[in-house]
Amino acid sequence: MVGLTRRTVLATLATFAVSPARADEYPARAVTIVVPFTPGGAGDLLARMVGARLEQKWGKPFVIENRPGAGSIIGASTVAKAQPDGYTLLIAPSGTLAVNGALYKSLPYDPLGDFVPLALAAQTPFALVLNPSLPVTSVPELVTYAKAKGEPLTYATVGPGLPHHLFGELFKTMTGIAMTPVPYKGSLPALNDVIAGHVPLMFCDLGPAGPMITSGKVRALGVTTKTRVAAVPDVPPLAEVGVPGFDAASWQMFLAPAKTPPEVVQKLHTELKATLAQAEIGDLISKNGMVPMENTSVAALQAFVKSEVTRWGKVVQDAGIAQSVSQ
Repeated sequence: MVGLTRRTVLATLATFAVSPARADEYPARAVTIVVPFTPGGAGDLLARMVGARLEQKWGKPFVIENRPGAGSIIGASTVAKAQPDGYTLLIAPSGTLAVNGALYKSLPYDPLGDFVPLALAAQTPFALVLNPSLPVTSVPELVTYAKAKGEPLTYATVGPGLPHHLFGELFKTMTGIAMTPVPYKGSLPALNDVIAGHVPLMFCDLGPAGPMITSGKVRALGVTTKTRVAAVPDVPPLAEVGVPGFDAASWQMFLAPAKTPPEVVQKLHTELKATLAQAEIGDLISKNGMVPMENTSVAALQAFVKSEVTRWGKVVQDAGIAQSVSQ
């Protein structure tokens, strides 16, 4: 019995002795970054951009694995259930953490409990765009027009609970006008119908909307962020031109499974923070219609996610779509 106890103590001490070494040696093999959407989107671009830098830094492969489906649920649940060793990571948009919990009747993952945040990668700003034939050139004129119309304005979305929809609901609440969402299968088909005049307006991500704004095919009344965006520098924030306090953007965040060792979490956080702060990376983010984001600490990121869950949960409730979607 004494020998067994001694062996148990020695084994325990050995475990504590090797844990820091394992963290110091991380990564010892390939790391997978799961993107819960098809290739070509903002998260995929950021994962490949950052993964390439980490591969150069650490000399180990960073493999990008696209696992699309169910509004990011398939990819997110895969990482939530993965071995928490730092070798399976997730890059997820704000909806995965801040919206899905309120929107879906049930989820196979806990947005707050199953992940630990590593770094905010970038914001994806949106713009309020109109068909140029609409007889308004400013937010106050749009509000006046909508209230005088006598029936709700229609606006294009990309399905319930996505930013195109929720930003419209937030705008509706903050201005007091009536609007009805019209769902499309993607930003481009929705934007094309705004251009064609089949639906008068939408909140559109700047990737597809930027060139249409520049060419005059749509009229932009404002961007959703509190500051101007480099991709459309002449378009002011909505907060400055009629909707004080309006500040909304989809964001992308790198995450790990919740029980990943703290030393590995800190190492990933430190390196991701340094990589995303590089001027070259910031330039690439801006050129692709996104906005770089500041990273301070893991604790601050956790507080940020909690605040976003509260904020967008209320928008989902106010829109009357809480628990409305089944997988």
